[in-house]
Amino acid sequence: AWNLDFVETTPEGSRYRELAAKVDESLRFMKAIGIDTSSPEFTTVDFYVAHECLLLPYEQALTRQDSTTGKWYDCSAHMVWVGERTRDLDSAHLEFTRGVQNPLGVKISDKCTPQELITTIDTMNPQNVPGKITIIVRMGAEKLRSNLPELINAVRSEGKHVVWVSDPCHGNTFQTETGYKTRDFDAIRAELRAFFDVHDQMGSHPGGVHLEMTGEDVTECTGGESGVNQDTLKERYITACDPRLNGSQALELSFLIADRMQKRREMQA
Repeated sequence: AWNLDFVETTPEGSRYRELAAKVDESLRFMKAIGIDTSSPEFTTVDFYVAHECLLLPYEQALTRQDSTTGKWYDCSAHMVWVGERTRDLDSAHLEFTRGVQNPLGVKISDKCTPQELITTIDTMNPQNVPGKITIIVRMGAEKLRSNLPELINAVRSEGKHVVWVSDPCHGNTFQTETGYKTRDFDAIRAELRAFFDVHDQMGSHPGGVHLEMTGEDVTECTGGESGVNQDTLKERYITACDPRLNGSQALELSFLIADRMQKRREMQA
């Protein structure tokens, strides 16, 4: 597997190995009591794709009308989102998404005001359909702690149905002195922790995490157990666009998320 080296050499890897052993034991138990673990329920998953609604001619070319309902769908993905740089209230991007039935998202930074967010939600989801709109927050840890609470309050007071998602990568991008575009693992982890902290304080629900990652052993983001630093970025920096977390760094974050979700369950019990 892509993370076997990490499993063998880190404390988080030991936790992963223990978890995998428990899953394997559970599957063996189910098989022993007669459950068919080769059935589609155990061997297949529902797989969904999403991407940024950036190039409108591309999105428009793949938009189709459902012959049975008459509704319009952007068939380029299951879900499309509008980015921070194209979410102006009078933008063609918001107007396009308003006309399709796909689940939609919008990325917001610390520049987004509560009223601006409410107007954006009303534009993209005028019927306030639950589950249709995902708010993807990308601010950096400190700005998130100071700005996200008032946004949550505004959404709550207006009765808007949204899913809150953290994007801890995009707000923590910088360029090194040698010209490499990178992200620091500690900053990513700090923003993710801030996201959970704010939702714990506000009594709202952290609905998901948006990461840029790969299972490959790349050296594109610094920090974490993998030990990537600015001097070693050049060793396996192969991205065609943004820097990605490697398999080791992604697994570290997955355990952080699992721990926080476990603590939330214990708090609500």
